[in-house]
Formats: sequence, structure tokens, C-alpha cells
Amino acid sequence: MENKSHAMIAGLFTIAMLAAVILGAVWLNRDREVRVPYQIATRLSVPGLNPQATVRYRGLDVGRVSRIGFDPQVPGQVLIDLSVRPDTPVTRSTFATLGYQGVTGLAYVQLDDDGSDPAGVESSAAHVARIELRPSLLDSLQKRGLAILLQTEELTKRMNVMLNPDNQQAILSTITRVGNAAAAIEALPRQLAPTLEAMPALMAEAQRSLASLGKLSRTADTLAASLQAPGNPVARIGAAADDVSVLANRFEREVLPLTSDIRGSLRVLNRTLNSLNERPQSILFGGAGVPPGPGEAGFIAPPGN
Repeated sequence: MENKSHAMIAGLFTIAMLAAVILGAVWLNRDREVRVPYQIATRLSVPGLNPQATVRYRGLDVGRVSRIGFDPQVPGQVLIDLSVRPDTPVTRSTFATLGYQGVTGLAYVQLDDDGSDPAGVESSAAHVARIELRPSLLDSLQKRGLAILLQTEELTKRMNVMLNPDNQQAILSTITRVGNAAAAIEALPRQLAPTLEAMPALMAEAQRSLASLGKLSRTADTLAASLQAPGNPVARIGAAADDVSVLANRFEREVLPLTSDIRGSLRVLNRTLNSLNERPQSILFGGAGVPPGPGEAGFIAPPGN
């Protein structure tokens, strides 16, 4: 009986010592630092996030998740309470995302700041400030993955339409034409070989033609210089043309009036000779008088009027 009582006392003492050690360890490890409360209100899903999850600011541990629950005032909205160290630089442009630790799938809250509004945010137990939760990389990948899957499905449908028997035949015909065109292009260098071989001779002939043109140009320059020199043929021709113009003006002023007088005298002489031929006696008796005209004395009208 006495041995049993000693064993019971020893067991109770052991249990008491173990409880004391556990309580001492909890007391020593408890966080006595003052924390600032913040809250995240979001409609995004938060898979893998649990209470006591780590809160990090740009990779540094700054707090813990104290509670996760639903918002009783807004259906479907999740509230995440955070306890953050007071020296954490939370501003109006600070936002939160969910990060994941390796392959465990456990999530943590990652705080970051885009610097658009550096004004600080005051938060207390009476007035808890809220931080925006933005889609994480996993959420973005899920949305983009869904969009990619939809596009892949649409592409598959179009590929099925494109690869129907009629289109397959058209594709095979196109490939055949491309092969024929490639064969024709391959034969083109052989057809151009004679022309390419004749190119050096053509180039030499072109160089000789250019040399001839150069000589002709120099000859033309020499001829132009000789034509522009004093006393050149062009100047002499111009001077001769001026002399002819002066002579023509003089002829017009002096000779043409004499020609008109000579013509008048010749007409008078012709009339005189005609009159002598018709009436030779006019030399002795004078010329017949001029018959009176209408209205003059002695005028006789012709018969029949």
C-alpha cells in the first residue's frame, strides 16, 4: 500500500512539472509586442490561408493573421483580420496579395506598396483601417489559363473545319504548286548562267561607250567655248544679219518710192502709145476731145436707155 502511494505521488509530481514546463514555455514564447490591427475585405477566394498565417511586407515578417471569417453585412465578402507591427510603413497605396510557400500550399499575406500615395494610414481597435487585396499570381494564372483554354478550344474547332477533306485536298494542291515553284526557282540559276557569263563583255562595252561619251562631251565643250569666243562665226553671222537689215531699211526708204514713180510714168507712156496707134492723126490735129458725160452740155444718151 505504501509503495502505491509513493508511485502516485511521483506521478502527480511528474505531471505537475510537465505542466509547469509547458506553461513556462508558452509564457516565454508569447508575443508581448504591441500590434496594430488592419483588415482586408475581399470577394476573391483565399485558398490555403489559415489563422496565424504569416504577414510579410516585401518579404519581411511583420505580423500574423488573427482571424478569417465572412462579412455579416456584405454577403459573399471575406474579412481577414491582421495584426501588424507598428513600425510597418502602411500607406494609402499599400495593397495585399496572397503568396504560397513552396509545394505545401500554405498561403501567407504579402503586403506591398506601389508608391502612388505615400500618406500614412492610421489604424486602431476602434477604427480598423482596411487594405486592398489584389489578385495573386495564382488567380491571374487561373483567369489567363481559362482564357487560353477557351482560345485553344476555338482554335481546335477552326483547325477541324480547316482540315476537312475538301480543305485537305486544297492544301495538298497548294503544297504541290509550291514544290513546282521551288523546282522552277532552282532551275532559274542555270537559265541565267549564259546571261551572267556575258555580263563582263557587256560591262566592258558599256565602259567603252561611256569613254566615247566623255570624249564627245569634251568636244562639245570645246565647240561651245569656240562659239562663245570674240569674233566667232555666230557673232559674224549676227553682224551680217544686222547689215542686211540696214540695207533692207534703206532700200525700203529710197528705192520703193522711185519704183512707184516709174510705174506711174510707164502707165502714162503706155496710154500715150496706145492713143497714137489708134489715132496717128492726133499728132497733126491733136487728140479728140473728151465726150461730154451725163449732165454736161451736148451729152447724148446711148440708144435703148
